[in-house]
Amino acid sequence: MKLLTGNVSRTIDQLAREMGITPRTVYRYIDTIREAGFVVNKLYGNVYAMGKVARGLSDFNRLIYFTEEEAYMTAKLIEGIDNNNVLKRDLQRKLACVYDSTSIANYIDNTANAANVEALVDGIKRKRQVVLRQYESAHSDGAKDRLVEPIEFTANMIDIWAYDVDNGDNRVFKVARIHEVEVTDTDWAFKTKHKVLKPDVFRMTGPKSEKVALQLNTRAKSLLLEEFPLAEKDLKREDNKWVLRTVAHGMEGVGRFVIGLAADVKILEGEGLKEYIKTYEKKYIQKL
Repeated sequence: MKLLTGNVSRTIDQLAREMGITPRTVYRYIDTIREAGFVVNKLYGNVYAMGKVARGLSDFNRLIYFTEEEAYMTAKLIEGIDNNNVLKRDLQRKLACVYDSTSIANYIDNTANAANVEALVDGIKRKRQVVLRQYESAHSDGAKDRLVEPIEFTANMIDIWAYDVDNGDNRVFKVARIHEVEVTDTDWAFKTKHKVLKPDVFRMTGPKSEKVALQLNTRAKSLLLEEFPLAEKDLKREDNKWVLRTVAHGMEGVGRFVIGLAADVKILEGEGLKEYIKTYEKKYIQKL
């Protein structure tokens, strides 16, 4: 790309000689660059040149070339995006064409997710109620249609905040669990009740909140930060011990963390959390 930029044109043979590759490989590179969304013009014969860069983006090298450190960091950031995110595939494909990095892994496109996201965006724009066909609920362990008023996506477009018409509350729905989205002709009827709640450090949302405090050993503290990085802001050293003091929206997130590390965690505060664990133990652990 650099060799063909800046009012410069070259033949396929010239490119092959300068790069030390075969003409066949040059053609393959050109196809790859085009697939990434860049314009490569065939002027005549086997003479090629890059298309003009948009005004304001004249510094072409800075636009597309990465240092090794920049490439590594960019790849790691993209890998951290949930695989259900419909934008991940495009980012991977484009950047993989710009620099050679095995960490830009293959991505299986989920076209159903993309179509559902587009339908939800349409519902938000037109302020229409939508039906989430055969939504798979983790709580009921089943699938059924849900009539909702979509409000907004979470930052990564994996979840959608919506007002559940049947249950009369605001909740998060996972896009990957929706079989199909149907936008109805009915306008929003509960706009005054729409509310987007900020998730707790365990990524849980809900109308009920409770303060909890956990004493963690070094192992639990390390695992907490690996799985829930946002917990770091609520983590402090107290009397030479790690203590997490935070607000939990519902007990499911923090409860599962504590249960999984029962030998490494001590509950200092949170009656609702203690009750959740007792109920969980009777309902599930004893059954094992």
